[in-house]
Amino acid sequence: MPILKSARAAGTRTVQDEGLPAGEQAVVSWPANPGMPGGRAGIFETCANPGCRTGWLHLLRSRTAPVFEEGWSCSAGCTSARVAFAVRRELNGRAVAPEPHRHRIPLGLVMLEQGWITSGQLRQALGAQKAAGAGRLGHWLVRQQGVREQLVTRALGLQWSCPVLPLELQDADALSSLVPRLFVDAFGALPLRIAAGKLLYLGFEDRLDPVLALAIERITGLRVESGLVQGSLFRQAHARMLGAKFPPAELIESGGEPSLVQAFSRAIERVRPANARLVRVHDCLWLRMWLTSGKGAPGSASVRDLIASIGTH
Repeated sequence: MPILKSARAAGTRTVQDEGLPAGEQAVVSWPANPGMPGGRAGIFETCANPGCRTGWLHLLRSRTAPVFEEGWSCSAGCTSARVAFAVRRELNGRAVAPEPHRHRIPLGLVMLEQGWITSGQLRQALGAQKAAGAGRLGHWLVRQQGVREQLVTRALGLQWSCPVLPLELQDADALSSLVPRLFVDAFGALPLRIAAGKLLYLGFEDRLDPVLALAIERITGLRVESGLVQGSLFRQAHARMLGAKFPPAELIESGGEPSLVQAFSRAIERVRPANARLVRVHDCLWLRMWLTSGKGAPGSASVRDLIASIGTH
């Protein structure tokens, strides 16, 4: 996959190794269902693998870890079985590739209809775009025709039927544990803020990414509200975000489903997380592992990410 190959070309296997202050902790119910109890340990804890033949008889194995998708596994074999099911679930979800999003009304016509540009400005911007063979129409409207950038962003919001989001209170270091740096960079995403501990605002420059937004919802348990951010402001904030401290992330390129299952299972058995979850993000599988349980937003030092390319499978 291109984003993993580019990371390898730069000689990078671990995306970021530094964490946030040690006092911050992960939440065991994050991404668990809100109704799940916070403490999973119990002397009669049973294996979450439905095909397990030993159940709770592994008396020497800790009942607190490893936990994968809110279920404890009594052995490495049961961990592998549960991971295999999750990998198949995520790979089956990409059987039909979604068609590229096509707007019903082009950007120029949206702005013309709103009275934000004239037909002459639109013709000249389209001509400049065609002559250059590159650049989005909004770029040419701002650069050549002096159209305000805010109007271009508002028009894009009308196209996508989404809000234009402000950047106030955006704290890159506080939000960097939500999404791996690789996804922030490759998919142009910008976590903006968390409202009431339940809603995450996710910003993009000129197009939304519903696949990434859904993956973040499944991982974090937060509802994600996607929107657009004015281009020049977005680029500055995005650069700051890329300079923040992210959780350690290991990148792997797999030869097939069995090796994916093996890599994820070994990571879970090695790290022995308090919880872990697997989701697909485009042509990647993202395994997030929480090292501890507690209250509050997870610190970057409290989580580990494993990202695998599935572009050729």
